[in-house]
Amino acid sequence: MMRPHIATLAALCYAGQPIATGSAVRQDFLKRFVAAAIERTHHTVRYDPAYVKIPYPGGDVPADTGVCTDEIIRAYRAVGIDLQKEVHEDMQRNSSAYPRQQRWLLRAPDTNIDHRRVANLMVFFSRKGEALPITKRAGDYSPGDLVTWDLGGNVPHIGIVVDRKSAASGRYLIVHNIGQGPKMEDVLFDWKITGHYRYFGPGA
Repeated sequence: MMRPHIATLAALCYAGQPIATGSAVRQDFLKRFVAAAIERTHHTVRYDPAYVKIPYPGGDVPADTGVCTDEIIRAYRAVGIDLQKEVHEDMQRNSSAYPRQQRWLLRAPDTNIDHRRVANLMVFFSRKGEALPITKRAGDYSPGDLVTWDLGGNVPHIGIVVDRKSAASGRYLIVHNIGQGPKMEDVLFDWKITGHYRYFGPGA
């Protein structure tokens, strides 16, 4: 376990930022989460939105396939958080809060796919994390934040803000998978932002 004074120093040094998002423990979590997201960019993943039956809990589609949400799921799983389990349990208890009944005509939660849908993650992060302001100021988006977009025609997308910056714009880069596998790119304002969240895990 990291000693408190060491954790505090790590938080102060993290990305050159002051402690603005909570305790040193949370800052350490964000640092590990961002590192996990960046690590995902070293994987080759074929974009495949197919419905796949997977184990529960801890299930995943084949490692060489996935969509934008799978990068979020895998980054969180790397720091010990199983979104498949957390989303499923919240949907079981609060099914009316989620859009699945109206949008996908499902009568019950489905552990194979529910956590892989952007719309469900938006509800989950709003309920169990922090829903943050949507602005056009790059400085309002910090490493570890989750951002959702409408790519046009109500096509949703999601990515993770990381602690690397674009040399051209000075903005934090985004780790996401929009069809070419996990990439780290300067795309924060490329599409209409529909959600801005921060999630530290169950009980945080």
